[in-house]
Amino acid sequence: MACPACAGERVVFVVPSSLRPYAPDESAGATLCTNCLRVEAAETPGRVGDDRTAAVDWEPLPTGEAGIAMALLLGHLDSLALRRADVTELIDRVETAGGDAFATLDRLVAMATNGAIDPVVDLDRRAAQLRSLLD
Repeated sequence: MACPACAGERVVFVVPSSLRPYAPDESAGATLCTNCLRVEAAETPGRVGDDRTAAVDWEPLPTGEAGIAMALLLGHLDSLALRRADVTELIDRVETAGGDAFATLDRLVAMATNGAIDPVVDLDRRAAQLRSLLD
């Protein structure tokens, strides 16, 4: 499924009920564009099953719930100032689930620098803003 904004490939994932308040339209499913990193609401993909089996199938992100929280965090980076509480909560969720939000952001910054992705936001600048936000 192609992204309507950049024609990049999108991955569809289930959003566990505990993370739905941070999902677009509080949806049970979302998409992440693997090029521009836009996150949008989606129809719930396939058979939903147990929330514990939900994951984002894209290698730069952590596995399991940490990856889902990270994908949702990426979707909030364009409105960092307005969604500060949600952003800090999602960073906590990534860390609690065993991921490293800043290591993931650093990987994505490197991918953007190498031209492998073309994020809609300046990831390097947003990562610096996030670090200062949490200090």
